[in-house]
Amino acid sequence: MANLEAEERLLIDGALCASESGRSYANINPATEEGIGSAADATVADADRAVAAARRAFDRTDWSRDLPFRQHCLRQLRQALEATRETLRQQIVAEVGTPLALTYAIQMDSCINDMTFDTDLAERIEWSRELPEHEFFGIRSRRRVVREPIGTVAAITPWNYPLMLNLSKIVPALAAGNTVILKAAPDTPWSASWLGRLAAEQTDFPPGVLNVLTAQDPGAIGDFLTADPRIDMVSFTGSTAVGKRIMARGAETLKRIFLELGGKSAHIVLDDADFSTALPTAVMGICTHAGQGCAINSRVLLPRSRYEEGLEILTEVMRGTSYGDPTNLANLMGPLINAKQRDRVLGLIEAGKAEGARLLVGGGRPAHLPRGFFVEPTLFADVAPDSTIAREEIFGPVLSVIPYETDDDAVRIANDSRYGLSGAVSGSPARAWDVASRLRTGTLSLNGGMWFAPDSPFGGYKESGIGREHGVEGFLEYLHTKTIGYPVA
Repeated sequence: MANLEAEERLLIDGALCASESGRSYANINPATEEGIGSAADATVADADRAVAAARRAFDRTDWSRDLPFRQHCLRQLRQALEATRETLRQQIVAEVGTPLALTYAIQMDSCINDMTFDTDLAERIEWSRELPEHEFFGIRSRRRVVREPIGTVAAITPWNYPLMLNLSKIVPALAAGNTVILKAAPDTPWSASWLGRLAAEQTDFPPGVLNVLTAQDPGAIGDFLTADPRIDMVSFTGSTAVGKRIMARGAETLKRIFLELGGKSAHIVLDDADFSTALPTAVMGICTHAGQGCAINSRVLLPRSRYEEGLEILTEVMRGTSYGDPTNLANLMGPLINAKQRDRVLGLIEAGKAEGARLLVGGGRPAHLPRGFFVEPTLFADVAPDSTIAREEIFGPVLSVIPYETDDDAVRIANDSRYGLSGAVSGSPARAWDVASRLRTGTLSLNGGMWFAPDSPFGGYKESGIGREHGVEGFLEYLHTKTIGYPVA
């Protein structure tokens, strides 16, 4: 993928520009450890200009009040993405390390197609409703409830599914009438800066409505955005630790905070489940994109009565998993995003060994892949529910198998987590629904059913986040509610 076409500039106030410092940083291909280009290294001064532009565009233009024009601009952006799909596909594989096959779904194609949901939903939202007459203090009044955009939104996104998450935030925010500062993850800058180029060159977005920042060190700009009183909302997807910091900093100005955070989801396989179907799905889930997904089921709970049978199937399937060069369509799994993440995953694997889990497959760096941030697909058995690998979000291709005795025992183990993002249950329908009704998670798959879609609310319980992304509920996150009383005619 030499000579990739990409955008290396920021988008601030309608103009593509270098960082005010003139600095840039290397964009690294995690499959080869080689540089593929660069990205502008934004400073706090750049962020300040972006916030000022977004604030001005919201306060002084008709953007927030002109729904047809907002839809027009978003449809232009979608058309521009459609026209550059293949260029973007190469960028995503190169900077994310994602398998090429995934770009034909969640990493690119489906999320471009799904832009139409929020753009069209803006027409169907109940922007106002009338309440009946009411007497208070002897005054009879009617009331009107209206929904209005929040204002300026800072959208802060991670590196695992960058284009999907960038669009998941900016499309509903813009469709709702807000202005946006998109701050990309440092490891995947092009997935954001390409949106900036298309918005600047192929759409009618007014200056300041959409701003795009890339930076090597995300901390300074993230801290600036989350504390700035001109920002009305922060929409963040990432780790729970960073989410807590954002919530604390945003509290100083009482910002609206949306957080989609970590997970340690469990797949409960009941003793009457079809193991030949359920268990390969579990392996596919943890190996897809090297386990770099917050909603992946990284714990498999097997009934003691069929435990060894289940382990045999899991072992066989994981040993047969194809991984390596992400440009090869046959590979389900590519590298981790960077050396730091690879080393963190390897460290947690060592913790699993030290705490007594039984390593069945993998557990290290693949000998046949000396370059790239690869970790072998890894399977642990006999994992204690209170062990490190059963409780910490690993964000790598590591599957922990935990035995259980009864359905109640399985529910207890699955819920014994500070997270509550997703999960799965496999078994006869009546029992699966009963178990699912007792799991404290925001999304669930029953017998292989897929919950992910643009109209499906996504988010978690407990330390997995606050609020919902996607669906009507996700759109409403970007709106305020106002009530107006007026005299009875």
